[in-house]
Amino acid sequence: MIAARLIKAAARAVRNELAAGQSGWVNANDAAASVTVSGVAVGQSTAMTISAAFDCVRKNAQAVATLPLAVYERQPDGSKHRIETDLSEILTVSPCPGMTAVDYWEGMAAQTVLNGNGYSERLEIGNRLVGLRPLQGVTPRRLPNGEFEYSFIDRGKREVLPAQKVFHVRGFGAGTGLGLSAIKYGANAFGAAVAADNSASEVFKSGLMASGVVTSDQTLTDPQRTTLERILETYRGSKNGGKIMALEAGLKFQPLQMNPEDVQLLDTRRFNVEDVCRWFGTPPVIVGHAAQGQTMWGSGVEAIMLSWLTLGLNPSLRKIEAQARLDLIPRERRRRWFVEFNREALLQMDSKAKGEFLSKMASSATMTANERRAKLNLPPHSDPSANDLLAQGAMLPIQDLGKD
Repeated sequence: MIAARLIKAAARAVRNELAAGQSGWVNANDAAASVTVSGVAVGQSTAMTISAAFDCVRKNAQAVATLPLAVYERQPDGSKHRIETDLSEILTVSPCPGMTAVDYWEGMAAQTVLNGNGYSERLEIGNRLVGLRPLQGVTPRRLPNGEFEYSFIDRGKREVLPAQKVFHVRGFGAGTGLGLSAIKYGANAFGAAVAADNSASEVFKSGLMASGVVTSDQTLTDPQRTTLERILETYRGSKNGGKIMALEAGLKFQPLQMNPEDVQLLDTRRFNVEDVCRWFGTPPVIVGHAAQGQTMWGSGVEAIMLSWLTLGLNPSLRKIEAQARLDLIPRERRRRWFVEFNREALLQMDSKAKGEFLSKMASSATMTANERRAKLNLPPHSDPSANDLLAQGAMLPIQDLGKD
């Protein structure tokens, strides 16, 4: 099959390129890159060259990083009160010098999506937390007592930190204390996508035409073959597709016809997008890919978005909140203090639906005015009546009409 030969050629090119770069610095996240069935060595950097993978990671990380985050204290009546502490400034303003909170959470979320784990060093003065510094290329190791220690390279020197010095956010895991890497377990899927992209590039580079053959009734000498190959090279590639070739001495050119449909190239690349999205738990619509027969607008897409918020983002947010409560809040404060993302910000895009929801909650005596304001992330109203439940009174006995 022509398609198979193209994929193998692309895989060989990637392997040669990787081999040529062995003497340089190696990305710590790619140190354990594995060679897949397609022949492509897949690591973090390789996977991120796939547009669908890049956008999945970006959309998930940006969604997490841009949600409002605050530290709350649970009140005796069960309500929550936002508090401003040193931890609040670290988590919402600047975790470390030169980095905003948005940049920090974006990086942590991206590493968690890609590698299954995000790591930060706890910066402390005595027992007081003063900052968080993101760590890259971390290798965790479980100790006999069940805790982890974390090894990484810092300015050319290997450092080892105990669990008490690391804020470790896990992605989806299997109960081992570590998140599972989508890059590692989905290596074959990412390798197939890279090989398909390389094959497509070679096909389009050749103007959607495979190599042809030149025939002749005469036997050519070595110098003649060299000259002929040099002439044919000037007509190779899509940019030379309109040139007219002049052949003489009985030479005939016979092209090998091929189009993307014959090798199912377009279908393969479409499937790769959906497969990559599946590994990252992101609906294809989120990255601008509509499945066959599906539009990019309408109530169906809205339901998909809500599903992504519920099944995709919410578990990630809950893991961050739980880990922050365990690692960042002082032990004596854990019963009452907690960290929480404002998920309502994700629903602000559908103001009509949200308005109808709050109106129904008000008319059914389910939520007070202040509870509805809290859903909009607004401060409570000072009027005492804002804490009263209201109910519709349109349905009255006929004998009570006209009475106060």
